[in-house]
Amino acid sequence: MHAAPVTPAGDLIRWVELPGTATAPPRVYLHGLGASSPAYFTATAAHPLLAGPRSLLLDLLGFGLSDRPTDFPYTLEAHADAVAAALRAAEVSGAELIAHSMGGSVAIVLAHRHPELVAALVLVDANLDPITPRAGHGGSSRIAAYREEEFLAGGWREVRAAVGPHWWSTMRLAGRTALHRSAVHLTRGTTPTMRELLLGLPIPRAFIHPAADGTAHLPGPGVRHFAIPEAGHNVMLDNPQAFARAVAEALTV
Repeated sequence: MHAAPVTPAGDLIRWVELPGTATAPPRVYLHGLGASSPAYFTATAAHPLLAGPRSLLLDLLGFGLSDRPTDFPYTLEAHADAVAAALRAAEVSGAELIAHSMGGSVAIVLAHRHPELVAALVLVDANLDPITPRAGHGGSSRIAAYREEEFLAGGWREVRAAVGPHWWSTMRLAGRTALHRSAVHLTRGTTPTMRELLLGLPIPRAFIHPAADGTAHLPGPGVRHFAIPEAGHNVMLDNPQAFARAVAEALTV
């Protein structure tokens, strides 16, 4: 495991690193809201179709193995800048990013704000547009429907009961302040939107999504897309073989 300070206070982002050849672009894996990259991506990064390049399975600040400061804003921009600091400390540039859900939103902002660090994007069912917070709905929308003090005082228990033990197994590692603020800022999105930022990027881009979702939410022209059968939102866990094939094809330019 590796770590790098990414805030003035010295808060650490940590990542699991799989060594690889220096002749291939490095790969960076970013998880979704409440998740952890080693838990979600180890099988993918080690898959025969994808193994070989140096691979960093990085946990965003506030989540998984990384520190959980309560004075960090957890906006998409702040997350992206923190990841940029970690990548520079790891001497990574021109990376191929494979990023799931909220991690995909962070990756888009990272590529926009720090273009020298990102050579290609593979987004996995990523959030591209603002979302209306709604109690009773899933994911970020449910969490963002609470005020921060409500969530910290006990709303998180209601979320734990709603998402079930499978999803909460990684959410319980997240700082609760980080979980709530990240959900709020994910639902608010960016200006311009993540979708608009993505369409304006001059790098290879791909979007992987569950086949059952259809095509209505796809990013738009210039972004290749891959539909994965027999998979829900956690595509890499639900159908790892098809996911690995799609990532490998997406990174073949």
